[in-house]
Amino acid sequence: MIKTKSSYIVVKQSSIHNKGVFAKKDIPEATRIIEYVGERITKKESEIRSEIPLKKSKKSIKHGAVYIFELNKRYDIDGNVPYNTARFINHTCEPNCETLLISGHIWIVSIRDITKGEELSYNYGYSFDDYERHKCYCNKTSCVGYILNEIHWHKVQHKKRKIKKPAK
Repeated sequence: MIKTKSSYIVVKQSSIHNKGVFAKKDIPEATRIIEYVGERITKKESEIRSEIPLKKSKKSIKHGAVYIFELNKRYDIDGNVPYNTARFINHTCEPNCETLLISGHIWIVSIRDITKGEELSYNYGYSFDDYERHKCYCNKTSCVGYILNEIHWHKVQHKKRKIKKPAK
């Protein structure tokens, strides 16, 4: 069992969602900050496990955290394990990190310089299917209101414009 540690980060309360990961010191662009680890599971098991917290989220905002991460065509990583510190990195619509698959390992990598005290984040990149089940609380200027891959943002923005138009 790998205990993920990084000299760059600390976990503490987040304004985005419950806990978050913050820079303990300045982090240069293109730094591998921490590996996303967990239990390797099949795609079928992944579907089962991801539904559980989503059902709970209908009752409480504290639930809803899905820690399933796509590893390859056959397997995913379930990061909902105590030794995965990276699971506390929140989604935002204006991220300072990205995830990269490097030699079969999922790394959180900075996409710009990050200053000490800043919360680390990346876009979870959820698909458009059932996007309304995944509300975003990042409160960034460009926030579309949902945890959604940026390639789908125009669809949500188009829907919002249609709703706002007054009826003739």
